[in-house]
Amino acid sequence: MTIKTRFIVSLIFSLPMLAEMVLRPLMGWELPGHVYTMFALTTVVMAVGAWSFIRTAWAAFKNHHANMDTLIAIGTGTAYLYSMYAMLHHQPVFFEVAAFVITFILLGQLFEEMTKGRASNAIEKLLGLQASDAEVMQGGHLVRVPLAEVAVGDIVRVKPGQKVAVDGVVTEGSSTIDEAMVTGESMPVAKGPGDAVIGSTINKTGTFMFRATKVGHDTLLAQIVEMVKKAQVGRAPIQKVVDTISHIFVPTVLIIAVITFTVWYVFLGVDAATALMYAVAVLIIACPCALGLATPTALMVGTGRGAKMGILIKSGEVLEAANNIQTVIFDKTGTITMGKPVVTDIVGDEAAVLTLAASLEYSSEHPLAAAILEKANEQDIKLKKTSQFKAIEGKGVTALVDRTSAFVGNRRLLDGTLDATLENEMQRLQDEAKTVVIVGVEDKAIGLIAIQDAAKDTSAAAITALKKRGFRTIMITGDNERVAKAIADQVGIDEVIAGVLPGDKADRVKSLQQQGKVAFVGDGINDAPALAAASLGIAMGSGTDIAIESGGIVLVKNDLRDVVSALALSRVTLGRIKLNLFWAFIYNTLGIPIAAGLFVWAGVSLSPELAGLAMAFSSVSVVISSLLLNSVNLKA
Repeated sequence: MTIKTRFIVSLIFSLPMLAEMVLRPLMGWELPGHVYTMFALTTVVMAVGAWSFIRTAWAAFKNHHANMDTLIAIGTGTAYLYSMYAMLHHQPVFFEVAAFVITFILLGQLFEEMTKGRASNAIEKLLGLQASDAEVMQGGHLVRVPLAEVAVGDIVRVKPGQKVAVDGVVTEGSSTIDEAMVTGESMPVAKGPGDAVIGSTINKTGTFMFRATKVGHDTLLAQIVEMVKKAQVGRAPIQKVVDTISHIFVPTVLIIAVITFTVWYVFLGVDAATALMYAVAVLIIACPCALGLATPTALMVGTGRGAKMGILIKSGEVLEAANNIQTVIFDKTGTITMGKPVVTDIVGDEAAVLTLAASLEYSSEHPLAAAILEKANEQDIKLKKTSQFKAIEGKGVTALVDRTSAFVGNRRLLDGTLDATLENEMQRLQDEAKTVVIVGVEDKAIGLIAIQDAAKDTSAAAITALKKRGFRTIMITGDNERVAKAIADQVGIDEVIAGVLPGDKADRVKSLQQQGKVAFVGDGINDAPALAAASLGIAMGSGTDIAIESGGIVLVKNDLRDVVSALALSRVTLGRIKLNLFWAFIYNTLGIPIAAGLFVWAGVSLSPELAGLAMAFSSVSVVISSLLLNSVNLKA
């Protein structure tokens, strides 16, 4: 039976007693059958509303434990059983106390369920965004099939306005795709042949074909949902503190309740019913439900917000580890840099130099050739026809262009010498750790092209933000010192550890951990051991599966600025957990002396019904506190 059903039943059967409590002093009205009717109504409430608390309390008792349900069960059970005794002996009864307390507690739990549902529904709704079917190429014809029938390797067509059915790689055509629902990136992303597409994202402009690479539970969307679910039901290490508190707190409250009854009945001379009500109020107000909610609700909201931002936090342990980080270590290639060579500088007549170089490199398979051709494609350069193409190992390429000999290569390919201007420019570019190729006609150089695995546009901003927050930044790479230092200077990295073999990265990370907690950010297969060895592993979403599996946090958007957001989110979430725990514990602790009647002399007391309402409010307030995490500013 759901909490909602139990609450509705309890409310319906409690309302007649509430009506009598209000109308009796005003009009003298009583329920037909009076105490016997109250007994019947309360019995239904206890059977439907309180049974789960009683069952859980009994299970805990058999295992020699006491929990928050123990206090609810004993408090309401005592009021109910005493009222049965009082009814048979024609004494005042307190059936409404048991009924009202159960109803109020269920009301609090219903609010908790609703607010927690709001925190996780946004993630669940992602699954509802999936396409229901897809156009798949079968036997040379496009056939529309259900999503479940799309297999890895299928060629799928997507028209403007349609959803991408599954994860894949574009094979033909180009378009822009809205990936906001998965990555949080607000701007549409341009896609062309060779680019990856994500299932459930929306095609905006062009028609394209793609080859399915991941389907069903293997798609990025499905993995995101599963990862967030696991994180939201996980436990942070700080929860152990809560468990320890509860194991001590509950028996202590039981003892205080017994002492409260004894003092009022034996020493202060009040009747048994009044003394019992003080004891029951103590049990109810002290129920540490809010303590139990403090951690899971904040964890749920924090991880849910992270998922919306494209930051996947895998567990509560990860979140707590992120809170103590002092140093952030970065892999270079593919993490700080783009992971592929790109043209950074062109010296000379840019259009002429790039046209000549791209025309020659069109027939080359060298990695630097791909960078030159990509630059030419960006600038819509029209290539010239070449003939007698020749690749000279270790030097470059030559060919005839418009019947004129041309070349692209290093200094060893140049028969003559560079003029002073080009010589100076070449030296400057090489000092910046860039690879420089010479472009020329006949025996004369007409320009230079500098190529480098350039830093991502967002890397410098991310490093600046981390340093502003007090983090020490280190880059670790297998590249030589000169290249590594040039990239580090570009983005503002504090320290560089260069020339590190892939197998030694984890050892370097462990060594740095002796100076304090460290996070490692990487994306490659060779980064997996370092990701696992660090206090916190942060994997780039574009990385290999093994790197993503090894990381505690995954950055879906591959944006280093999300490292800053992830660490900030972890800190504020853990801070909110601590605030919730403090509030819940203090709230319960301060309520006990009031419920025990210590301030009756000042006219301040707390009936069991009000104690139940106050306890429910305590739980709801903790959930609301957690939900406010959605509005916390994560910027430095």
